[in-house]
Amino acid sequence: MLDRIAYLGITFDDVLLEPGYSEVVPKDVDVRTSLTRHIPLNIPVLSSPMDTVTESELAIALAQEGGIGIIHKNLSIAAQTREVDKVKRSENGVISDPVTLPPDETVQTARKLMEQHHISGVPITVNGQLKGILTRRDLRFLTDNMQKIAEVMTKDNLVTAKENTTLEEAERILTENKVEKLLLVDDHYRLKGLITIKDIDKMVNFPNACKDARGRLRVGAAVGVMDFERADSLIEAGVDVLVVDSAHGHSKNVIATVRELKKRYRIDVIAGNIATGEGAKALADAGADAVKAGIGPGSICTTRVVSGVGVPQLSAIASAAKALEGSNIPVIADGGIRYSGDMTKALAAGAHTVMIGGLFAGLAESPGQTILYKGRTFKAYRGMGSLGAMMAGSGDRYQQKDAAATGNGKLVPEGVEGRV
Repeated sequence: MLDRIAYLGITFDDVLLEPGYSEVVPKDVDVRTSLTRHIPLNIPVLSSPMDTVTESELAIALAQEGGIGIIHKNLSIAAQTREVDKVKRSENGVISDPVTLPPDETVQTARKLMEQHHISGVPITVNGQLKGILTRRDLRFLTDNMQKIAEVMTKDNLVTAKENTTLEEAERILTENKVEKLLLVDDHYRLKGLITIKDIDKMVNFPNACKDARGRLRVGAAVGVMDFERADSLIEAGVDVLVVDSAHGHSKNVIATVRELKKRYRIDVIAGNIATGEGAKALADAGADAVKAGIGPGSICTTRVVSGVGVPQLSAIASAAKALEGSNIPVIADGGIRYSGDMTKALAAGAHTVMIGGLFAGLAESPGQTILYKGRTFKAYRGMGSLGAMMAGSGDRYQQKDAAATGNGKLVPEGVEGRV
């Protein structure tokens, strides 16, 4: 037996970092890093694609601080796509494709659209030509929802600017005219974009936000093995990165999925999970732009107990980092982060970023159910390998999709449900 032991593995509680001489003070520390080969982060943190951790609200809050959220896939394709769209529309430098309505639509339609997209105004156009704007101020005292927009919209003295207006110029125009929305038009008065004072304020309040080239918050989303229909929809919504989410990433189907995604789309792909250098190298060779290291380290994961499979987390991170040394493919440490010091150890072991589940599950922004228990408030938290999560759609992550979908066969949970 002893001759079959590969090496001694270590995890977070087994080590401490030895202090040394430094000339860097805490306020000068730079924690900017790379999520993938092409996506930078201002803080080395991303949220786990779990159904009690990450939907649009948490993804927005995390991206504003410089990290990125990964929307879970225990949703229908349409619902997951909507969550991505909420993040992409939540904040913009310049909104290049604002939601619009024609003047012959009803006020009722406008109200529904504003509620759906969480916006306070809609430009009114005809064949792209700007005709006016409808804001909550116009609707405040209206009682007849069947009135036409043309009858109530603001159409005179519209505050507009050229489409190449800078944000600094836009702020000055908005302030001078005491309005919240600046309509951008071309020489033929066709609507080309929209700038809001709210987005300018957010840029001031969240200077380190993680944004794409168009000034929108970045967001990722999980997809299953060979789930290209979901990938199509998410990419159309503007998702920045896809995460091929599997409990065992060093496998034929995951590798094939990564290859096909990179062949079909021009988008960064994160793949995992792996716990060895060989697994990391296999995913990198398939085209992955980052790999996730970690099998079973999470507080609500029982994979190691149920299957007897796993590698202590620090060893898994170090193995992946060593295998990818010299490449520009980052390693994501996924799971087992209980304290801030664990993040530091993960980065020291070779990770570029850490993926967090449990520490985020208790936040107000997480989608887990709020529970009042013995006078204290908790949030529901469950592993994606728990029975409830697998019945809700995550069975494919553990190669148990058919049993979860049809009810034929027995599910073998690899996670638990609890509260935090």
